Amino acid sequence: MNRVALSLVLALTVVRPAPAQDAPTDDRVLRAMWDEGMTERSQAARLAQALMDSIGPRLTGTSGYANAVDWALAQYSAWDIDARREQYGTWNGWRRGATQLELIAPRRRDLDATLMAYSPGTDGPVVGEVVAFPDLPEQAAYDAWLAEARGKVILLTPPETSCRPLENLIAHSRPETVRRIQAQRDSIQAVWGQRLARSGGGLGTRFDEAGIAAVLSSSWSQGWGVSRIHSAATREVPMLDVSCEDNGLLNRLAENGQQPRVRLDADAEALGEVPSYNTIAEMRGGELPNEYILLSAHLDSWDGASGATDNGTATVMMMEAMRILKATYPSPRRTILVGHWGGEEQGLIGSGAFAADHPQVVDNIHVGFNHDNGTWRVEAIRMQGFEEAQPMVERWLRRIPGKISDTIAFTSPQREGGSDHTSFTCRGAPVVRLQSNYPDYRQYTWHTNLDTYDKVILDDLKNNATLAAMLAYLASEEPARLPREREPRISQEGEPEPYPPCRVPPRSSGG
Repeated sequence: MNRVALSLVLALTVVRPAPAQDAPTDDRVLRAMWDEGMTERSQAARLAQALMDSIGPRLTGTSGYANAVDWALAQYSAWDIDARREQYGTWNGWRRGATQLELIAPRRRDLDATLMAYSPGTDGPVVGEVVAFPDLPEQAAYDAWLAEARGKVILLTPPETSCRPLENLIAHSRPETVRRIQAQRDSIQAVWGQRLARSGGGLGTRFDEAGIAAVLSSSWSQGWGVSRIHSAATREVPMLDVSCEDNGLLNRLAENGQQPRVRLDADAEALGEVPSYNTIAEMRGGELPNEYILLSAHLDSWDGASGATDNGTATVMMMEAMRILKATYPSPRRTILVGHWGGEEQGLIGSGAFAADHPQVVDNIHVGFNHDNGTWRVEAIRMQGFEEAQPMVERWLRRIPGKISDTIAFTSPQREGGSDHTSFTCRGAPVVRLQSNYPDYRQYTWHTNLDTYDKVILDDLKNNATLAAMLAYLASEEPARLPREREPRISQEGEPEPYPPCRVPPRSSGG
């Protein structure tokens, strides 16, 4: 098309705004919630960008987490919602600075590596030869090897046969090639597992005592370019996660006698014990103020990336739900409480401490909704064994517009844990899990270096925040209390067994 014709087409094209969606419900409050949460009035995008881009990662014990608490309190204050910080203990204070790992021999190349959480830095650049963790017959042999390894950089995990995701191999390789690569991977993992077993326990402490220059490991998620960044096992030796690709490169160079050397400059600082907080906001109930609707999401994250889908999206979901509730349902029948928990990644510490410190709240939770797995629309409500409560929750869902709730099914895996709902269910409170799609979250963003703002699907975040607000409203108005009876837990052998007891949360990093 020439420029004249294109200009004519553009001149005749009328750009019309998309018509506003009407709320498909006759309930006055639900309609108002739709208008507040599902239209341009939504603040989900603004909140998500500020939390994930500007504040960023929120590792327990860091300024990022403290800044997030301050920010959340300021948002609630602007919405005229009562909010407070509650200290439940202390944790290792830590500051992350810049990290650079460079291959300097047999050639030069910047390596893709991230200092692990709470790891010490290097106090200036260090250079060391890279050696793979060896195959030795017993712990005594490893002790002798460590005595000669001062100043070395240790590769602690094996190379992958291929850093291509399995689905990529299946799509483009012959089945026998896929089987061969998987068999090689299994064999290598088994051999290295035996090395670690023979070496004896307490390697982190032993590396510290041996004067190792640095420890490199690789926690690959089996996705393109993805590493999981967790805590260092050392206290004096810098410990880094290296990408799947660069871990393979270093291992191959070392294995083939090509004497790889690296230069590492890692800035980090231990800050001692610092206060740990939960952030609590509430809208007090008018008729039943001592019965509670709980909205639950942890505020902390790992800091290999921005903590966007774990758990920034759920944090924003519950904050936006509270904003919607304040704007459309400012006088709830029951008290609506939101908990933005700290220390979830260290073992559900914040929610566990709150539940232990506030038994009168836990005993009077009418229902709670916890979310902790990233973007995508909620697709399941996991009842956590509170099967007698399901008909009531289903009735609430039938009143919610289908455009918001039509993806949701009910499941109740009895052995599911791993998030803050269990701090309450272990005490008999019906706190259920709002579950989004899990597989690609697990592979690509859960605890990884790719958990960043761009992974958020904002339409789904708006949907989920509005869903949470609607559920809280309907639960608040429900005449009857939600049943608290829990179905018996069945063992893998098919026998009844007790649910796990509540964890006793540590109140400090040393406890």
